[in-house]
Amino acid sequence: MDQDHDRVVDCTTSSFSGIISCMDPTRSWAARWLRISRFVPGCYTLAVSEALSEEMQAVCEDNNAQYVPPKHY
Repeated sequence: MDQDHDRVVDCTTSSFSGIISCMDPTRSWAARWLRISRFVPGCYTLAVSEALSEEMQAVCEDNNAQYVPPKHY
């Protein structure tokens, strides 16, 4: 995604709630609790309000990346 601005736009949103920043996910109790202890250090949202497009969901599936659609209440 480094060189593909359109892909970044397709995969990001401003409709989210909550954020966590992890400097060392392997040692963080919060990262373990959120099941992100194997992620790279960085900032992550806690809940997203918009689903990925079907095309991007297919990309996730093709790359064995688990996609969990947002829950609608």
